[in-house]
Amino acid sequence: MTIETLNARSITTKANVYFDGKCVSHSFVTAEGENKSVGVVLPAELTFGTAAPEIMECVAGSCEYQLEEGGAWLPCTAGQSFKIAGNAKFNIRVKDAFHYICHYG
Repeated sequence: MTIETLNARSITTKANVYFDGKCVSHSFVTAEGENKSVGVVLPAELTFGTAAPEIMECVAGSCEYQLEEGGAWLPCTAGQSFKIAGNAKFNIRVKDAFHYICHYG
């Protein structure tokens, strides 16, 4: 099931802008104290790095992701998610806007 609304305790109003505006997100803390971000990746092929483990949840659009360099590209569409290890890199390929929630930790 795709999450449509989250109860936030606090939200960072200044956007996180990456890759010359190809990825824009806002960080927030849920009412339960969980750190998350919500954002959009515009058409591009990008490489992200993680500090802690993450779950990328697709709320609209789609992407393909690659967890290991040279590994398979896997699809992710609305209602699906994928996990990334901490201290890792992953590639993402987006043809149309990919709207996501990133769950940290």
